[in-house]
Amino acid sequence: MMNRRDFVKLAGATALTLATGLPLTGCGENKSAANTPTVEPTSDQPIVSGDASSKVFFSKTIDADHLINLYKKINGSIEGRVAIKVHTGEPHGPNILSRDMVKAFQSTIPNSTIIEANVAFGGPRSTVEGHRRVLETNGWTFCPVDIIDADGDVNFPVNGGLHLSEVAMGAHLTNYDSLIVLTHFKGHSMGGFGGSLKNIAIGCASGAVGKRQVHGLIDYGRWVTGALLMEMMADSGKAICDHFGDRIVFINVMNRLSVDCDCAGTRAAAPTMADIGIAASTDILAVDQACVDMVYAAADGRDLVERIESREGLRQLSAMEELGMGSRRYEMITV
Repeated sequence: MMNRRDFVKLAGATALTLATGLPLTGCGENKSAANTPTVEPTSDQPIVSGDASSKVFFSKTIDADHLINLYKKINGSIEGRVAIKVHTGEPHGPNILSRDMVKAFQSTIPNSTIIEANVAFGGPRSTVEGHRRVLETNGWTFCPVDIIDADGDVNFPVNGGLHLSEVAMGAHLTNYDSLIVLTHFKGHSMGGFGGSLKNIAIGCASGAVGKRQVHGLIDYGRWVTGALLMEMMADSGKAICDHFGDRIVFINVMNRLSVDCDCAGTRAAAPTMADIGIAASTDILAVDQACVDMVYAAADGRDLVERIESREGLRQLSAMEELGMGSRRYEMITV
């Protein structure tokens, strides 16, 4: 018997290939002159009803020019002092984003700074001094990099959270007016996949307190896994999205699609699937949903799909939906 994911994949593949050049999952009538269809989620979770959808801009080409062009499609509310959240990686990580591409991108954004936060699992990035050495090793030297928990943390409220009422974020995060979430989309050993949600929910939480909250160490006394971790991540991400309001945008770069996160450093598994492209949106749920859909639709995506499902990673998406963080229906617009 064909499961729902396979049915959606089969039904939408032809239409989406025509629209984007990629065999994505999806269904729905053409809704614009650009023939960009509304795409349904691949998972077995409920689909958002109604006609409302979010726009996800997409390019198959991964380079600085296309990254900059996609950003221009979504940056209408970005203003003031701008933070760019990038996962800068463990020492010599083989899969982290191209520094040259990020350098070219950052140089076009006035008053911008790359931000990072210390980690909670030990190693050189668990202290400010060690973290700065890793930044230099990995080539993040072309602009200021603010380790946002260098001076402690500040509690961000989680309004209507599934589990958490507040999360300790790096204190410097409050110094910024806008946030660009520039994410290397890939797998993750605990989250199943690391998209825009993971980049801010864990990536902006302080190493000393916030990351321990999101991972359950404070409330549960252990590292939580599965659906509970995904829900805690969604709580943390909601706190950040609520803080910045409409002054936050999300860009997922889908290259070097390892099943492991950049936090695995040189231990990260080599990718077993081809690069896909760049997706950008003002909607965190739509952009992560679109990227998951593209992985599921890829002929060579089996390893990453297995990683996502074995960790209950799809719960990230349904938890964000329950928290009202965005739409799982989206209009894919190829740029």
